[in-house]
Amino acid sequence: MRCLALAQAWQDRGGRAVFAMSQSTSSIVDRLRTEGIGVVPCATPPGSPGDIEKTLEAVRAEQADWVVVDGYHFDCGYLDALKYSDVKVLLLDDNGRPGTHSSDFILNQNIHARESLYEDRAVDTKLLLGTKYALLRRDFSDWRGYHRQVNRRAHKLLVAMGGSDPDNVTVRVIDAIEMVGAPDLHVKVLVGGSNPHLTSIGERTRGGRHRYDLLTDVTNIPELLAWGDLAVSAAGTVCWEYCLLGLPAVLVAVAENQFAAAKALQEAGAATLVEGGVGFSYREMSGLVGQVMNSYQQRQTLSRKAQGLVDGLGSSRVVSILMDHSHLSLEAK
Repeated sequence: MRCLALAQAWQDRGGRAVFAMSQSTSSIVDRLRTEGIGVVPCATPPGSPGDIEKTLEAVRAEQADWVVVDGYHFDCGYLDALKYSDVKVLLLDDNGRPGTHSSDFILNQNIHARESLYEDRAVDTKLLLGTKYALLRRDFSDWRGYHRQVNRRAHKLLVAMGGSDPDNVTVRVIDAIEMVGAPDLHVKVLVGGSNPHLTSIGERTRGGRHRYDLLTDVTNIPELLAWGDLAVSAAGTVCWEYCLLGLPAVLVAVAENQFAAAKALQEAGAATLVEGGVGFSYREMSGLVGQVMNSYQQRQTLSRKAQGLVDGLGSSRVVSILMDHSHLSLEAK
């Protein structure tokens, strides 16, 4: 989604975007094509020599000015091969990487991003660090400056554990929410099109004590974030969407690369974090959800601190920088 946000901002400035992907789903491909974004399949393991060859073929065929690399399969050798092919390279990263980085820019949009994570970068590699560069999709353009009215009495809960959720954390979260004693809790569960556990999630929501709405492949994310009083969510890039709209969140680090950002958000008072990752305690999760739902003051503080981190202009900032360093000069529409 952060690559989509960057592609949309590039399009808005008159550019053209193409995704070269070795791993995808039909719903993602359909979304990209609906956005007018090209898709080039790379049927090779990501980060492999074959992947480099296919990517460079796409660079030449599309006459690409920039290659944006996002993923932990791509090592220094991969980045070197791109950089030495006379194309500019932007690396999206979260927690730092070992080895010498030869990309033109490294973008780390997280609150804990700092220069010391990239001390061994190449001398001409520039850094874009922090939440001022948070990549939000075009959907959120009209929500910049949104004023959230924090309800004194909270009963609307949003659950979003990522597009694929391979470990079926959604069901674990629902089981924990079942332990929350709120009498009129309304829970909207967001499930991506590539989630293989839709049947089990549906069974849990139909038999629950609370009111559940199971929503798949939704397109009105900002409206849903505005609806909620609290989110229980994976600690991915969606966190910056919560920040923009000031939605208090209980975060779950569903992958190792999410923990540092989630911990930093908690330390900044902008979110809460349940311990244990995907193996969290049901009792701890239900207790944390109940505590935040029942505390107007805590939700108000979380909302205010979160909104202070993200202004929604990150995608356009990054595109402006890339275009200033492009071989081509693209005029804004």
